[in-house]
Amino acid sequence: MRIPKPYLRVTSIQCYLCLLLNSHFLTEAGIQVFILGCFSASLPKTEANWQDVIRDLKRIEELIQSVHIDATLYTESDAHPNCKVTAMKCFLLELRVISHESRNIDMDETVENLIILANTSLRSNGNVTESGCKECEELEEKNIKEFLQSFSHIVQMFINSS
Repeated sequence: MRIPKPYLRVTSIQCYLCLLLNSHFLTEAGIQVFILGCFSASLPKTEANWQDVIRDLKRIEELIQSVHIDATLYTESDAHPNCKVTAMKCFLLELRVISHESRNIDMDETVENLIILANTSLRSNGNVTESGCKECEELEEKNIKEFLQSFSHIVQMFINSS
C-alpha cells in the first residue's frame, strides 16, 4: 500500500487565466505570471497536520504485527510540556532505527512520510529552544510498543496545544 502524498495546493488556475486574458496582462509578463501560477498550483502543500502523524503511527503499529523487530529505543515516557519539541526530535531520530531494523519497504515509506510530516509541523511552530530537557541518550530504553505509545502521547501534546 502506498502512502498518500500531501494534497496539492488549492490554487485556482481560472484566476490566473482570467488575469492573462484581461487586456492589461496579455503581455509577455502576463504569460509568465500565468505559467508560474500553474506551476505553483501543482506544487505539494508544505502544511502538515499532527493528525497525519497519528495516522502514520497507527500504520507503523499495524506493520509491526507482521515484522519482528527486537529493538529497544530511547523513549520519553513522561515529557514535560516545555520539553515536547526536544522529545519529538528524539522520537524522530529513533524512528530511523525502526526503519533500519524492519527491512520492510512499507515500513520505510511510512517512517519517511511520518518524519517529513512531523518535521514540517515542527517548523510551523517556529524555532523553539528548550532548556532543562533530557538528551536522547539519557532517556530510558523501551520496547517498540511502549515507544509508539509514548510517541502518540507526545503528538497529542502538540495537538492539544494548537
